[in-house]
Amino acid sequence: MTFVELFFDLVFVFAVTQLSHGLLNHLTPLGALQTAVLMLAMWWVWIDTAWCTNWLDPEKPLPRLLLFGLMLGGLVFAAAVPKAFENRALIFALAYVAMHLGRDVFMLCALRGPSPGNFRNFVRITLWHLALAPLWIAGAFVDDTTRLWLWALAVAIETSAPLLYFWVPGMGASSTTDWDVEGGHMAERCGLFVIIALGESILITGATFAELNWDGATIVAFIAAFAGSVAMWAVYFNVGAERGSRLIATSEDPGRLARSGYTYLHVLIIAGIIVAAVGDEIALHHPHGHTEPVAAAVILGGPALYLIGNAFFKWLSAPYMPLSHQIGLAGLALLAPFSPTMSPPALVAGATAVLIGVAVWEWWSFRPAKAARRAGRKVSTKSRKRNARA
Repeated sequence: MTFVELFFDLVFVFAVTQLSHGLLNHLTPLGALQTAVLMLAMWWVWIDTAWCTNWLDPEKPLPRLLLFGLMLGGLVFAAAVPKAFENRALIFALAYVAMHLGRDVFMLCALRGPSPGNFRNFVRITLWHLALAPLWIAGAFVDDTTRLWLWALAVAIETSAPLLYFWVPGMGASSTTDWDVEGGHMAERCGLFVIIALGESILITGATFAELNWDGATIVAFIAAFAGSVAMWAVYFNVGAERGSRLIATSEDPGRLARSGYTYLHVLIIAGIIVAAVGDEIALHHPHGHTEPVAAAVILGGPALYLIGNAFFKWLSAPYMPLSHQIGLAGLALLAPFSPTMSPPALVAGATAVLIGVAVWEWWSFRPAKAARRAGRKVSTKSRKRNARA
């Protein structure tokens, strides 16, 4: 991973913030659906670019210019998010379409000679994006309800494209073996996006806390929110990130794992962080009184989405779904009936306790395996030193 890729990712800190604020301001089923559509659109812009940087050298001038251009488009895209279903729909749609097609054309030029298989795959991808462009742009010229349905259809088709191997009439479908990715790079990029989303959560928590009166309930909400972010970090990075990285780096078909584990399952992980951040902000703004049903759904739903995404992601590199995550989901479900009698900070604290329990359980379970790996690395290092002296 390069510094220019890290620089590119800064745009998506802003985009994640816009999404969480949009959901907070529209806590209704309609608002949740709109946010889901916008979040998926954001994800496809980012993950498609992460795939592309597997085949490009971002240290070279032209790929850097591509990333800078995508950053500009991403800023416009993110700035339009809060009013994408109002008066900035056309700006949002044009920015989104331009980012996809601009990147596709660049990849066609870059891959035409050195990678015929990937070139054909990007011809398919470009045709899919061209076919979807009218849906995005047409959505800007209709009423809000029709726009939601058109954009939901567009993002659903885009989400299904990799599952269908970008099948195109006359060209057929591609194969995951054509998607020859560098597995370690993909794992690193997605892990960084998890940190970006967690960083945005901490940023919102700190900024909100700074503006409030610091009474006992607010302090409890602040500590619980921060502890929840730390627990989320531990749930992902203690075991799953390292094991997933090893698996994809040694796989004979890394494209398949990159598609299932990183392209799809990470959507649930990122969505869980965004929703949990909204729950933390609700607890900070409303530290007293009972928790409303909508607030409870957000406070418990965010951690639940996060655990579901992590459970399926870790299942890819293990023979079973982690029991700790299943028990954690059961713990969140048990909190739900008591939520009307709890204050929002208390409910956040309960959800955080569940996440901490999952993280500690998993860490404790894998201690022997981690110790064995560390011992193996030490032996390997000593052997290399002896060979070097010899």
